[in-house]
Amino acid sequence: MSLAPRDCRAGAGASYDGGVSNGTVLLAEPRGYCAGVDRAVVAVERALEHFDETVYVRHEIVHNKFVVDRLREQGAVFVDEVDEVPEGALVIFSAHGISPKVREMAEQRSLRTIDATCPLVTKVHKEAVRFAREDYDILLVGHEGHEEVEGTAGEAPEHIQVVNSPDDAVNVTVRDPDKVVWLSQTTLSVDETMETVDRLRERFPTLQAPPSDDICYATQNRQVAIKKIAPDADLVLVVGSPNSSNSVRLMEVALEAGAKSSHRIDSVAELREEWFEGVGTVGVTSGASVPDVLVQDLLVELSARGFGDVKPVRTATEDLMFSLPRELRQEMKVRGASDDRTKPTGERATAES
Repeated sequence: MSLAPRDCRAGAGASYDGGVSNGTVLLAEPRGYCAGVDRAVVAVERALEHFDETVYVRHEIVHNKFVVDRLREQGAVFVDEVDEVPEGALVIFSAHGISPKVREMAEQRSLRTIDATCPLVTKVHKEAVRFAREDYDILLVGHEGHEEVEGTAGEAPEHIQVVNSPDDAVNVTVRDPDKVVWLSQTTLSVDETMETVDRLRERFPTLQAPPSDDICYATQNRQVAIKKIAPDADLVLVVGSPNSSNSVRLMEVALEAGAKSSHRIDSVAELREEWFEGVGTVGVTSGASVPDVLVQDLLVELSARGFGDVKPVRTATEDLMFSLPRELRQEMKVRGASDDRTKPTGERATAES
């Protein structure tokens, strides 16, 4: 079974233009897989198909339990660090990115590598390297300990400070207040990031911004959609794993935007009966690392509970697709295979009015 996304809006009815009715589901569009996750998951699937050897993956390829479990069933071996991979073996780096130190360790062990880092994360890495070269202090807005933050910070550890929250801004110290720039973890909320940046700018008025928006387009789009749904939802359900930063944030954004209640679930097995007491309208979305099959399972369950009127709520159209990692494309070319993913092609994800 491929974990590539599919277009299966079961039970979808008329477009939503405000107002609610009993037994209604407001289904966020877009939701689920982003281009970077699609690329990373398909990279593991193709590697399993085209290499006659064990395929190792450093860390979870994406933060979703269902995806990781299915890839493990197909033969992928997940490890915490590259020193667990036999010398000379094949290892795939996850979508969250790695630090130069990890890459050096892989080279020392003569590992053959496929880098599935999301290109948007790679962009932030390159920004960190450039600003460090120009001797800036770099304030990285993000959650300390998150794999993406560790990878970015590792590009220039002597120049980067991680700022976890707006309250942490008071603890930041820099060498030259006139030579400071901020970067961001790609999966944060725009609101949370800008609140932290505003606090930092109160202390450092000449704080520079990155040359382009670091927040992932998919993170923004999913938050915009849930903000539209939340005011009319008695209950918002976010499908996503607990270690998925953007999934957890979607639940929080829903509450901030007016949802009466909001819960994150890995699957329908985590639903609780008491959540549905007095509920007439359920909002549904999913994090950027969630395959749509899990949302479809939820819609089936909600229909069985009397929520069969599914109304899509579209706030953006996403048409971005990334090529598979170069190392994998070269191998597939040799074997006469092709990248047959089904996501539409395009240069940007475009917002609709």
